[in-house]
Parts: sequence; structure tokens; C-alpha cells
Amino acid sequence: MAPHTSLRTLGMPLPVPCYLEDFVIGERGVTSSVTMSESAIITFAKQFDPQPFHTDPVAAVNMALHGLAASGWHTASVTMSMFVADGPKPAGGLIGAGVEQLEWPLPVRPGDTLRVEWETLSVRESRSKPMNGIVTVQCTTLNQHGQIVQSFRPKLFVPKRPTTIVS
Repeated sequence: MAPHTSLRTLGMPLPVPCYLEDFVIGERGVTSSVTMSESAIITFAKQFDPQPFHTDPVAAVNMALHGLAASGWHTASVTMSMFVADGPKPAGGLIGAGVEQLEWPLPVRPGDTLRVEWETLSVRESRSKPMNGIVTVQCTTLNQHGQIVQSFRPKLFVPKRPTTIVS
């Protein structure tokens, strides 16, 4: 398998759609922001993570997180939404091949404004699917104070640029 060679240099904007050959290790981006409301935190948690520290602001004060906090899965969902809107746009969409090191070091509170900073860590051709590759990205979700509230490394399944046959 040949090593990955990018068709771009660091700092050039990613084309839309982009292909494996367009990714450059070290490339960075930042998404727009989303403010987490108390009602959104409670609504999400009631459906997907119904624990009192996510659903009951009064009870949450005396619990481990010392106040109402968003479910980590809510934070992950909001992060994905921001990354889809403002991150790279691979041909065929953002298809996940896995996630490494998912962490929530601090709780997300009502009123927190989140943004995602991302960096391309690795780019490689697929061993089993020769027309595709895997791009590993570090995604860090920060609050309005610049504190990390979520960190993870998604592996993106990205197609190689189609070859054109000239006759």
C-alpha cells in the first residue's frame, strides 16, 4: 500500500465534496457555536438518558454533578451537528468507522456555549477497501470559557477521488 499523498497543502480550504487525497495531517478547523438551554438539556435527557442530574434541576443540586448537567450523549449529539455543519464534507457524507477515546472531563451546564475545534491526525488508505480510506480527526468540544467538555477521535470512512479515464 502506497503512503498517503495529499493533493493540497496545509492552509488551503477543503473542497466540497472532499476526497481522501484532499486531507492534510495537521489541518485544523473550528465550528460555529451552540448555546445549551435548560429546556433542551431536560428534553433530551427525558428521552435518552433519564437520570435526575439531567432531568431535575432541584434534585441535581444535591447529586454528584452539583447541578443540572447535559447528558454526555447530548453533548456528543450537539458536537456531531456542529461538525457536520462546519467540518469537512467528504463525498458521500461523514461516515463513521469508529471512535477512540471519548471523554467528558467537565459537565455541560444550561447556558454554556459550545464550539468544536478539530484537527486531522492521520490519513491512510483502507486495507480492505482499496477505493476508500480512513481519516482520524481529533474533535474537542469547548465551552465559552475555553474549557474542554468533550474530547474524542472519530475515524471517518472517506472515498478516494474517482479516476477519470481519458480516451
